[in-house]
Amino acid sequence: MVHRYATFFKTINLVTDYIVLNMGMVIAYYLVATEKDILWPPSQHYLPIVLVFNLTWLLSANLTRLYDEVLNKDSVNTFRNVIKTYLIFITLIAIIVAVVGIKAYYITHTYLIYASALIGLLLWLWKIIFLAIRKSDRASLFDSRKVIIVGSGRISNDLQRFFAGNPDRGYKLIGFFDDNPVQTGKTGKYLGSTDECISYVLNNKIDEIFCTLPVAESQKIEKLLSDAEKNLIRFKIVPEYYDYGIKPVLIQSFGHIPVISVRAEPLENMLNRSMKRLFDICFSLIVIIFFFSWLFPILAILIKLESKGPVLFKQLRSGRDNNPFWCYKFRSMRINNHSDSKQAVRNDSRITRLGAILRRTSIDELPQFFNVLIGNMSTVGPRPHMLSHTIQYSQLIDRFMVRHFLKPGITGWAQVNGLRGETATTEQMLKRVEADVWYLENWSFLFDMKIIFLTIWNSLKGDENAF
Repeated sequence: MVHRYATFFKTINLVTDYIVLNMGMVIAYYLVATEKDILWPPSQHYLPIVLVFNLTWLLSANLTRLYDEVLNKDSVNTFRNVIKTYLIFITLIAIIVAVVGIKAYYITHTYLIYASALIGLLLWLWKIIFLAIRKSDRASLFDSRKVIIVGSGRISNDLQRFFAGNPDRGYKLIGFFDDNPVQTGKTGKYLGSTDECISYVLNNKIDEIFCTLPVAESQKIEKLLSDAEKNLIRFKIVPEYYDYGIKPVLIQSFGHIPVISVRAEPLENMLNRSMKRLFDICFSLIVIIFFFSWLFPILAILIKLESKGPVLFKQLRSGRDNNPFWCYKFRSMRINNHSDSKQAVRNDSRITRLGAILRRTSIDELPQFFNVLIGNMSTVGPRPHMLSHTIQYSQLIDRFMVRHFLKPGITGWAQVNGLRGETATTEQMLKRVEADVWYLENWSFLFDMKIIFLTIWNSLKGDENAF
């Protein structure tokens, strides 16, 4: 089954890519070792270059999801992803070289060109080899298993549809067992009562049993489980709470009591939360000291010249655990009586000419780095809403309040996916909420770095939803 091998082949791809990356760097070093600026043999001065190349490849691969579904991607998508990753990698390296310089590390521009070209060539050759191996021996990567389902109803129907729609998972459904043949509605697949299940499994070399019986049938479940394990048959239970729409992702033991969480929350881990907070403090200080300090007086004068009112606009917004806080922005509108109830819309007459530029480039959000430094916001997270909108949408969208488990952010997963600006319909807000909840469940430090990179990229190229 693909899912049994996916992690292994993902690891093989990642490790081999790093071997190829470092081989390219070493070969390039040998080729240009006679240049006067190259230090030979290599010393500790060369180590920062190795570290930068490796970390930059990790970031680039994460941005393009290079190592996702390595067994399922076709050749075209595989090479497209490799090219995208390589181009981002080269661009980031060029930016780092332009900003930091390379003379102090005893290497030359010739070396960088050779290394980049060799890395690209070796990566291309390795991917061709991997795809050739995968194509020639693909059948051995799929471990087809014969399975039966015990029970009937919506859960067993969903399971049947999953097996039929995902043949690459390697499950071949033989049929169903249930004490009520009429209830199954699967005359062609009905194999008998639950008492006949184990003998059929043994006589027909069935690999796994999927049990969808309700908790009320606990005695039958216990007997089937016991008999299956005595005969070395894998027994899997599809829990009844699945029928309630719950998708458990974490099971903890409180003594002998299993407790199921309905979603993962990586930021409930204190180490992860501390890492994110440390980054927020460092990043906000850099922005405040190196950008806000000189940009503020310039923008303050321009804002004052264009319209009357304060330079900064502050508004109560919903924060973590739905606690309100004062959110700061550069004022981009004329003073009006609807700022706490009415969203900005395209061609909004309240927005000043300078304000339109500030909003389009997201510069109006810069003062929120003080919110980040204080601790009531984060650099990355769900965007905070006006209190009136929180009340309104919490009544319309079931999972709307889930986003408030996190600190709000200056930018977020929803924003870099085009879900920013006016939310004229509940459907638009629903998509934003889904993106925010997905971020909550899938947070990682590299994921935050990806969102920050995409935010800067979108600001430079322009976002049509920013107004």
